[in-house]
Amino acid sequence: MKDDERERLRKKILGARDRMAAGARRAKSRLAVKNFWQLPELQHWSTLFIYVNFRSELETVELIRQCLARGKRVAVPLVNAPENAMVPLLIKDPEKDLAPGYYGIPEPDPRKSLRVDAREIDAAVIPGSVFDVRGGRLGYGGGYYDRFLVYDAPRAKRVGLAFEMQLVERVPVQPHDQPLDILITEERIVNTRA
Repeated sequence: MKDDERERLRKKILGARDRMAAGARRAKSRLAVKNFWQLPELQHWSTLFIYVNFRSELETVELIRQCLARGKRVAVPLVNAPENAMVPLLIKDPEKDLAPGYYGIPEPDPRKSLRVDAREIDAAVIPGSVFDVRGGRLGYGGGYYDRFLVYDAPRAKRVGLAFEMQLVERVPVQPHDQPLDILITEERIVNTRA
């Protein structure tokens, strides 16, 4: 029953997110990125792992650009489908370093990008379909980020970026779902572990 509930919720929220006008998505993404820079922890973070937005996700390319401009090391995920894993690769310029990869998601070229030791990642900025203010997150069903956080980057702060419309009262989480430390939307910053 819980899997059905999760799938229904995922479908409903993603459908609504897909219907958001491109201009509204861009504007709300900018506000969320602005909120990201309000995090006090940011001054202590030197290496960030940031998803590259795809389809109707909250846009992160500008965040990546800003992090690089401020001297942060930015790694983005390269999906290693045969191993069901993600590899964090450093990029210097999102325009030049990214090309469509797994499922058409922008990824770095593994022949041109350096791999970073995942244990060096201070914070992982992760996407999802549905979130709650307690740190619950429903991904897209592949478990890539959950596995990455558990096995590769267990000490990284987990930062969810989402539109306010992706929040629900309570996400029906399962034991393998990794909770967030911080949730950022265009309207607020929630310290989910508080």
